[in-house]
Amino acid sequence: MSSLIDTARRWVADDPDGATRAELERVIAAAESGDEEAAADLADRFAGTLEFGTAGLRGKVGAGSNRMNRAVVIRAAAGVARYLSDSVGQSVVAIGYDGRHGSIDFATDTAAVMVAAGHRALLMPRMLPTPVLAYATRALNADAGIMVTASHNPPQDNGYKVYLGGRAVTDSGQGAQIVPPYDAEIASRIAAVPSVLEVPRADSGWETIPDSLVDDYVRTAASAAGPDPDGRRANTRIVITSLHGVGSECMQRALREAGFTDIHEVAEQAVPDPDFPTVAFPNPEEKGAIDLSLELARRVGADVVIANDPDADRCAVATVIDGEWRMLHGDVTGSLLGELIARHRARLRMAPGSQVFANSIVSSRQLKAIAERHGHSHVNTLTGFKWLSRVPGLVFGYEEALGYCVDPSSVRDKDGISAGTLMATFVADLKAEGRTLADAVDDLARDYGVYLTHQVSVRYSDLAEIPATMARLLANPPASLANAPVTATDDMNEGFAGLLPTSGLHLATSSGARVIIRPSGTEPKVKAYLEVIKPVEGDDIAAARAAATEEMALLEADVRAALGV
Repeated sequence: MSSLIDTARRWVADDPDGATRAELERVIAAAESGDEEAAADLADRFAGTLEFGTAGLRGKVGAGSNRMNRAVVIRAAAGVARYLSDSVGQSVVAIGYDGRHGSIDFATDTAAVMVAAGHRALLMPRMLPTPVLAYATRALNADAGIMVTASHNPPQDNGYKVYLGGRAVTDSGQGAQIVPPYDAEIASRIAAVPSVLEVPRADSGWETIPDSLVDDYVRTAASAAGPDPDGRRANTRIVITSLHGVGSECMQRALREAGFTDIHEVAEQAVPDPDFPTVAFPNPEEKGAIDLSLELARRVGADVVIANDPDADRCAVATVIDGEWRMLHGDVTGSLLGELIARHRARLRMAPGSQVFANSIVSSRQLKAIAERHGHSHVNTLTGFKWLSRVPGLVFGYEEALGYCVDPSSVRDKDGISAGTLMATFVADLKAEGRTLADAVDDLARDYGVYLTHQVSVRYSDLAEIPATMARLLANPPASLANAPVTATDDMNEGFAGLLPTSGLHLATSSGARVIIRPSGTEPKVKAYLEVIKPVEGDDIAAARAAATEEMALLEADVRAALGV
């Protein structure tokens, strides 16, 4: 305890923020008085240093090296600034922030560090979605983009994402999030910062990005919808929610720019609020998160619900299926968008194979079938848009966790605004034909068969059990799953040339089922991604879905048994 308190006091002495200094002093005093809860809290605050990786930084807001705070952010900014100075010299850096606790302070500190280091810092005019910052990085030809956000994490968290572009990255990854080796090179420079108080910070000198850039982004996002010559979009009723995040303004404006006028927003969730008071977890995928929007949709008779996560890089879609409002699985939305874009590209007579569709290794295989049917190429990538968005020739990419990139030439990241606008357009077109999204889902089944995906997650309190579980499965994989022999067993780390941050196992069965098992990169979990494919005989979609559901139940039971739960 004595050593821990000494470490904490050194932190206090080097912390430029009076609020976190006072916070930590209170914890130190309580721990010294014998308060066991305070002692445990202090130990957690200094259980290492919040690590800078390909996701940047992400963690709880508070004092200490294992927290998000101004001291950690200033160190990170100094490391990024030094990396830019060493690699390309004087640079342009675009900086954005969302509505979470501390976001504007972290963004302003970053701008101050950049200016003092001789770089040109361009700060967003207000809290705005992550896709706007990703757009700005390319539109301004910035050498780096930095977004302060924790996306859909719990209220107590914040984070720090880094994009490289301009002269720093000139290949297909220009304007995308960092990947190795950039992350390690930046991390080494962060580690070399001797003292936070010694990091120079300017009192002024950064510039404010004009509102005209936000206008340009909105127009670009709306352009994904194309023209509306017969005004059909005005007859489409849309419910939207930003889940207390920063997406409301841009989502509303993009929809209206595209021709939609009948828009209903969940009022209780429309204003940014870092405490997210109406949801247990601000992620559209979580149970109950979009209940208020579904309730509003029933009340107003909506055609579709579009829900963004707090930084609006993700997009959830809900519609009526079999008389009930339901949120579509991310793979279903990805396949619908993929079919829409692939069909459009084929009509434009794009050169076969030059248009590349991509999704992550844990997402459905249906996108590959869609791309091939329309004469396009398909690529599987590692999980995460830092990989998806840098695929050469990409025209559409998605991952099952509600992330969609429908305009990679403008935003090389997932973008819930442009994806939501394109999906609304699809609904309007279907409605004009007397059809719905449910009918479009049936069309996919008729054309490709039923692709059913599901996820199993196992949380571990003892972190040592995670590598032990993976080692056991890799050494002794199951011989059969869902009453079908396992025909392929692959160590995914070998398949991706050692790029996976953790081990992964791919299993395929003679029935066409697929299972991918890997540790989570952000939580103490092992996740299994399951997929079953069933052909549709004649037009009996219901029978194919019933068969897929039955096989999925058997598959899930076997996977749980293999994981020991």
